[in-house]
Amino acid sequence: MKPSQFAYYEPTSVEQAVVMLDDVAPLDGRVIAGGQTLVPAMALRYAQPACLVDINGIESLRHLGVDGTSLVIGACVRHAAFHKPVVEGPLGKLLSTVVRHIAHLPIRHRGTFCGSLANADPSSEWCLVAVTLGATLEARSLSQQRAMEAQDFFMGFMSTALAQNELLVAARLPLLDTDVRFGFEEFSRRAGDFAQAMALVVFSMQDGRMVNVRVGVGGVENHPRRITEVEHMLEGQMADAALFDLAAGQAAREVVPVDVEAEEQAFRRTLVRTMVQRALKKAMVGTSSAA
Repeated sequence: MKPSQFAYYEPTSVEQAVVMLDDVAPLDGRVIAGGQTLVPAMALRYAQPACLVDINGIESLRHLGVDGTSLVIGACVRHAAFHKPVVEGPLGKLLSTVVRHIAHLPIRHRGTFCGSLANADPSSEWCLVAVTLGATLEARSLSQQRAMEAQDFFMGFMSTALAQNELLVAARLPLLDTDVRFGFEEFSRRAGDFAQAMALVVFSMQDGRMVNVRVGVGGVENHPRRITEVEHMLEGQMADAALFDLAAGQAAREVVPVDVEAEEQAFRRTLVRTMVQRALKKAMVGTSSAA
């Protein structure tokens, strides 16, 4: 099949883009950057937007750099930008570790970090990273600009707090201290497939105990989220295999899989347990800037 007819806009500035988007939003106008989800959906006519606002010509949206205590990722920064660490320390290594789990190389060279967030697929690795690390997402419209915390941005399956006439212009990830450890684990049936479960764990060690623990799980519920019950269980504790096993079991009990059948839900919870346990072990063996 071929896409249905649509009008095509090519702004060269954010100011132009938000004016155009405000005009076409009532007509189901869409923003396109990488288009790795939208274009196939249009080809199959699952999506039939009357207008596309292509933001690839906006130079400022390609910005990727440190601003104070944050890494700022513009709306047109591709996944492939993170193949090598883009910033020193644990955050750079974390991003370059996670990106290799995203689909296939051609998609990573075209798809964008912010596009993945705006698409809000529960299996998106970047959505999990944003929620777990506490990213701030910056949006612009004709009438305002605002910042949203990642935990408030994802509303459900492929649903966000963005209004129809808002453009996600950047994401800000907090820089991680040099002593931060992380572990990421993902399960998919084949390399490049959508994740059926994934976990990201981040913490520091202080006097032999885990502090500032963050545990995020994605690909299981209708959006990724932190499992705060598990974080509280681990905070301030000495790390050992028995504790990790208890924490992973608790994570499995806390999630509410989207699957309908009881057997499928049980399988998904088993995956969560395994992903969290493996992520904790990876973090413990030193997946940090000092490793």
